[in-house]
Amino acid sequence: MLNFLIVDDIFALRNNLRRVIEDLGHKVIAEAENGYEAIEYCKQYNPDIITLDITMPSHNGIKDGVEALREIKKINPNVKVLMITSQSEQKKILEAIVLGAKGYILKPVTTDKIISALNKMK
Repeated sequence: MLNFLIVDDIFALRNNLRRVIEDLGHKVIAEAENGYEAIEYCKQYNPDIITLDITMPSHNGIKDGVEALREIKKINPNVKVLMITSQSEQKKILEAIVLGAKGYILKPVTTDKIISALNKMK
């Protein structure tokens, strides 16, 4: 069982991710709605995996998921991060991979996409 931190500004997406992750037998230890919260919860909860939306509103100087990833990797270089994105953000996806993201899922998020991404992260 892995401990997840879900980060997305849209409640319905967080809820869907939670359902899928828990159905796969893992535990969601926290949810964040912006990059700033993601950084704080990473420090507080030390998750195994973070699902991190690329596009989120700016909050406390953190403009998007890629900026949050940069800070998260400074806090915990070993945490595995799975970016959640739309097809139109190819440049940001590449930047996230260079910064240490272990993979990405294109929206809409499905059980099959999460299983595939988790298998590739092993």
